[in-house]
Amino acid sequence: MSGPTALIADDEPLLRERLRSHLGRLWPELAIVAEARNGREAVELFDLHAPQVVFLDVQMPGLNGVEAARSIGRRAEVVFVTAYEQYAVQAFAQGALDYLVKPFEVERLADTVQRLQARLLQPRDSTGRPLESVLDELAAELKRRAGLDGSARRHLRWIKASVGSTTRLIPVEQIAFLRSDEKYTLVVWEGGEALIRKSIRELADELDPESFAQIHRSVIVNLRQVSQVDRGLNETAEVKLKNRNDVLPVSRSFVHIFRQM
Repeated sequence: MSGPTALIADDEPLLRERLRSHLGRLWPELAIVAEARNGREAVELFDLHAPQVVFLDVQMPGLNGVEAARSIGRRAEVVFVTAYEQYAVQAFAQGALDYLVKPFEVERLADTVQRLQARLLQPRDSTGRPLESVLDELAAELKRRAGLDGSARRHLRWIKASVGSTTRLIPVEQIAFLRSDEKYTLVVWEGGEALIRKSIRELADELDPESFAQIHRSVIVNLRQVSQVDRGLNETAEVKLKNRNDVLPVSRSFVHIFRQM
């Protein structure tokens, strides 16, 4: 595909449709190669299609737009779509990122399109400090708002699994890692291993992100169980665990997790 490409990520179908429709009129050369319903899907679709532009809703279920943007990094031009204009406006104004406020006005979108068109003609800036600064500010604001409105969600404390003829309630703090296995997920904890009928995507949305991190499309690790991270080629890495021989892969989209630790 020779023309510019984009991905839209928002959990509201009507907003995705409206944004796609207006972009079609304002920037007919732009091809929308994928649409995502949440941040995790956005990262997966970005890795698959590698669009040049990504429109990200800030607040999405599971992986929010800020964490999705960390995964995408400087590989694309990111535009945040947010209901709160005060989100890092000063940092946005410095040119690190662009943003649209819901419900966005067509004139504002037209300005964004002009800026994106100009940026795509320029060499990509590989420095990450301005971007990280904006994302840190956004992440802090999201946490603050969750505390103010009381919407902070409860995370999983136990995982129910069948082990032989018995059913075990596995405390999540005892889990070392989880790895998808076709229709099942393998849970590895201090007491052994078990398969459960729950996807990695569901578990990633339900586990506490302060303790657990998805490091590969098929792997979630307990960060408290990590002993070391070895960097590999092409911005990948491997994770080694405490008191275990398991070595877990870290894909390019999730290496940023360990840069912050």
